[in-house]
Amino acid sequence: MPEQCDAPPYDALLLLSFGGPEGPDDVVPFLENVTRGRGIPRERLKEVGQHYFLFGGVSPINAQNRALLDALREDFAEHGLDLPVYWGNRNWAPYLTDTLRAMVRDGHRRIAVLATSAYASYSGCRQYRENLADALAVLQDEGLPVPRVDKLRHYFNHPGFVRPMIDGVLASLAELPQDAREGAHIAFTTHSIPTAAADTSGTPADHTEDGTGGAYVAQHLDVARVIVDAVRAETGVDHPWRLVYQSRSGAPHIPWLEPDICDHLEAVHRQGVSAVVMAPIGFVSDHMEVKYDLDTEATAKAAELGLPVARSATVGADPRFAAAVRELLLERAAAERGGTPERCALGALGPGHDLCPVGCCPARAARPAAAGADWHGPVAGAPA
Repeated sequence: MPEQCDAPPYDALLLLSFGGPEGPDDVVPFLENVTRGRGIPRERLKEVGQHYFLFGGVSPINAQNRALLDALREDFAEHGLDLPVYWGNRNWAPYLTDTLRAMVRDGHRRIAVLATSAYASYSGCRQYRENLADALAVLQDEGLPVPRVDKLRHYFNHPGFVRPMIDGVLASLAELPQDAREGAHIAFTTHSIPTAAADTSGTPADHTEDGTGGAYVAQHLDVARVIVDAVRAETGVDHPWRLVYQSRSGAPHIPWLEPDICDHLEAVHRQGVSAVVMAPIGFVSDHMEVKYDLDTEATAKAAELGLPVARSATVGADPRFAAAVRELLLERAAAERGGTPERCALGALGPGHDLCPVGCCPARAARPAAAGADWHGPVAGAPA
């Protein structure tokens, strides 16, 4: 095998995702998993589940993860990378613990992990690490060997993630009416999170105290600037743009990142913009929050305003993203072997850290989190 495809010390890759219901009967149990410990009544979960029921109770995220698995396996095979790829979810089957158990029984002891969240935040990074720690603790309690798991670095600015989004924005601009295209506004969207969580996202050096959003906001803004610059270079047009938010789910009295996409559409319509491209740069695939919050709710708001809109594609299973995952894996493998691999990144922020430092995206309540500098769990490969 050529040096550039050397995977050791890793013997498997785990695709770690959020999960979603696969039918109407799954919706409320799935939401109970997502909200466990928050004391939300079942009747309220049924109300929240209406978004899923509009789509037959099926979240698109699982099919999208299956497509990404296929793309990864195809890319690995084409490049001579003999490494099995598994899939586990936080909140629905295939569950993370079950997948890790199967991986251990298949003989895997050194596992690289790709989370389907590209940016720094508690819910997008550390919570996945906490779920890994919980799953490893179960394996130890069962007397199984405990593998070492290493989470691959944030890939928000990797070329294989950004360039498909550039093409998506260009394609969406081309979909707009010709007389509205040049004056179109680009609304880059991502998941809103509490401002307190945003301010403590990233490493301690990234943290802010004024609601400006720490690493979470800075990383999204960096990607948006890269895309706008690329669009300008391609079209010669300097489109106005803003980072906006969607999918807020918290209590009204708790400050969350704003403006909301629907509020923003109203604001730019009052300003007289000719059209809007909604670019969901905060999401890896077209899962439920993209399909409902943008394709359904925001698109309906735009129609109500008489404002032409187009929604650009997420990265999904784009072959360039699959190639990026391979590059991230081989980069980390080379670093673990003591090498100094090239680390690809676009924008001003540069490549992120391999190992989350102490104090990175802290939780409100202290919990063990694997795959970070603060992890002191079981020795890899050791039975309980």
